[in-house]
Amino acid sequence: MELRQHCLTVFCQRDPALKVAALRALDRYGDHSVDCLAHFTHPEQPGRPPRPELVHPQQVPRRSPFTAEGHCALMHSIAHIEFNAINLALDAVWRFTGMPRAYYLDWLGVAQEEAEHFDLLRAHLQTEGHAYGDFVAHDGLWTMCESTRLDVVARMALVPRTLEARGLDATPIIQAKLRKVGTPRALAAVDILDIILAEEVGHVAIGNHWYHWLCQRDALEPLAFYARVAEQHGAPRLKPPFNLTARKLAGFSDAEVDALPTAFST
Repeated sequence: MELRQHCLTVFCQRDPALKVAALRALDRYGDHSVDCLAHFTHPEQPGRPPRPELVHPQQVPRRSPFTAEGHCALMHSIAHIEFNAINLALDAVWRFTGMPRAYYLDWLGVAQEEAEHFDLLRAHLQTEGHAYGDFVAHDGLWTMCESTRLDVVARMALVPRTLEARGLDATPIIQAKLRKVGTPRALAAVDILDIILAEEVGHVAIGNHWYHWLCQRDALEPLAFYARVAEQHGAPRLKPPFNLTARKLAGFSDAEVDALPTAFST
């Protein structure tokens, strides 16, 4: 099957385990047929299981990571982000036409790594007697995906470079809290987050690469365009502390780092 069509099929898969298995079955470096100009009929929403229940972000309960239930709720929230990230990467493959072949292969690779992140977190939850879907979650990440569905430049600006880049900032803070908890389950979670953080740097770097490629193609000034679409699509305001080391590794320019509000490194 042609790669973009295949990614749409996986995007529509509701069962998380089958979605992960389907991505594992794809040879990331294979000689895939890619129709860069195809348009596809698609559903309004990605395939996802009936649980977790999706609520407004303010309705997601706050729990202490020092309790077993609070730890699992925290890990579940990260697993939910990773599950959404699978669908976001797949959406970037099948939705946008006219991009170079390398763009589609890049986002296939991101989808496959996000699937492995989700599976690590799902397995961690299982060792604690929980499953994905046991806690409520919110849909903020997917809301931005829908908002940018008609504009690949806005998508590259606001999903990998904004929402996912916030994960680069937040992960060391979460890890510090888990180290303070110090239980075996907490330290195991720190190790999982080490893997995720290292690979998320690469995902944000892919977003940066294609954002700047598109800005050059369309004669857009990257900082000015970013400010415009961030306001247009209601992107969340960036707040310190920022993981400047990870952001620079992910390809943010000195000008982009300097534009961060009162930034300081973790």
